[in-house]
Amino acid sequence: MEALYQSFPDYSRDLKLNLQNVLKQTELTEQQTWGTAVASAIASRCPQLTSAILAEAATKLNPQALYAAKAAAAVMGMNNIYYRFQHLSGNEKYGQIPARLRMQVIRSHGSDPVDFELWCTAVSAINGCGTCVASHENVLRGKGVTEETILAAIRIASVIHGAAAVLDAEAAIS
Repeated sequence: MEALYQSFPDYSRDLKLNLQNVLKQTELTEQQTWGTAVASAIASRCPQLTSAILAEAATKLNPQALYAAKAAAAVMGMNNIYYRFQHLSGNEKYGQIPARLRMQVIRSHGSDPVDFELWCTAVSAINGCGTCVASHENVLRGKGVTEETILAAIRIASVIHGAAAVLDAEAAIS
């Protein structure tokens, strides 16, 4: 991670410091933190950032949690587009038509269900799907997760997404 931090340009110092800080929030367990970081990095699509996050997460997550975090990014990448279209179209009939999309990993990821919901919420926030954000946030609240915990995961997603944009821009000009 240190090499990643050193690659941040001076104009993005706030993002670098924020990234260091959000990965140490006390509202989240280590598994929640690093699973959120993995899912968010994958959703943000920056190879440099994703590589660094995956390498560090491999030392902090068990294989099943790492698998589940990746699975959350994968399935929400699909679902966010589908459900965001339904919402944005304004056509209520789309909501009555079965999705016919395989989403078995949502129930068979093998990791902590609350953690998986946090990761899905973070990815949905990155992808801008209000329907999915609301749905997963509602599940989390129903399971007793506090707003502080949910917002801590979203904080990670927002910083990682911002960092990905900066690192991609720098890679494009170098």
